[in-house]
Amino acid sequence: MENAPAARRFAPTALMLGNLVTGCSVLAPAGMLPELASGLDVTIHAAGLLITFGAITLCIGSPLTAWLTSRIERRTLLTTTLAVLAFGNLASAFAPDYVSLLVIRLVMLAVGALYTPQAAGTAAIIVPVERRGSTIAYIFLGWSLAAAIGLPLITFIASRYGWRAAYGGIGVLGCVSFVLLLLRLPGGLKGVPVDLKTWRAVGRNKAILLLLAITMLQMSGQFVVFTFMGPLLKKLTEASPDAIGMVFAIYGVCGFLGVVIATRIVDTWGPYRTSLLFTCLLLAGITGWALGAGSLVLMAVAVAIWGLGFASTNSMQQVRLVAAAPPLASATVALNTSVLYIGQAVGSATGGLLFARELLHALGFVAVGFVVLALILVVLTRPAAAAAA
Repeated sequence: MENAPAARRFAPTALMLGNLVTGCSVLAPAGMLPELASGLDVTIHAAGLLITFGAITLCIGSPLTAWLTSRIERRTLLTTTLAVLAFGNLASAFAPDYVSLLVIRLVMLAVGALYTPQAAGTAAIIVPVERRGSTIAYIFLGWSLAAAIGLPLITFIASRYGWRAAYGGIGVLGCVSFVLLLLRLPGGLKGVPVDLKTWRAVGRNKAILLLLAITMLQMSGQFVVFTFMGPLLKKLTEASPDAIGMVFAIYGVCGFLGVVIATRIVDTWGPYRTSLLFTCLLLAGITGWALGAGSLVLMAVAVAIWGLGFASTNSMQQVRLVAAAPPLASATVALNTSVLYIGQAVGSATGGLLFARELLHALGFVAVGFVVLALILVVLTRPAAAAAA
């Protein structure tokens, strides 16, 4: 019993590191598309489908698994999910061909879909209400770190030691995160069970549906470009693997800074104004990419601005959904994660079609269109002046 307070104190960090593993597992192919394409004897477009099909699996799996597992004790659920992610990445390192790698990825992510929404829901249980917003934002630092540290390392390792070594590294990280979560997350935590009435209540809530649409549009816009960022930089600027890794690092470090800033200001600014700020930064960055395509320096600067909004916008979406209907949080957080992955699938599929047709400059402008629509919806969801949240 003496260790319970200490365990609870470090639980958010353990949950955040689990998101790091989840983020690396989801994003990994984007950091090594050329190596996957050459190693598996497929096109860049086909390698990019690992992200598209993975995102489709995640968007279906997130609400479905939230419903099926809502009565399971959280530590058991989250540690089991991390164990599957660790094993799946290790198995990916030994996949003999493209089809095998795709099947392993889909099975791994079908279970991995659980982690992010359940981690956010668990955070809401273990901290006081007044710290809920900042804690949820902190847990999403894991995704920022996946981009800030994970993707550049994946690019570095894959370009020198091959894509199998990169998958092996993620698997080892998953094993470490599994142990930390097992030791630090308190036992006996259970959320509110998700049933059919919960889903019906969500479907009738206009504010929640608009917030979910914002998430989908934000992610669609980003993944039109992000999925093929490495090959685009190479084709448009002849960037080397190290330069591409550096751009990924800029993106991730700025994403990390964005979430840190959002975490600091959300409790005083409120989720709406914080969300508006970072959506504007997201739009500014992607517009800069579209206009600066062809110049490595301009594209890197644009990526830095874009990065500030990349993870912070999603963490603010989670906070706004929890605040909009606290009793429905288990369902809305799961659905937000699901539409996030729908956005990834739509964006990566759209980007893949354009990339395959060599319409390289068009990717940036299509991405801008998605984010403009997201910004319009953010403005439309402004709360009443007195509630400014």
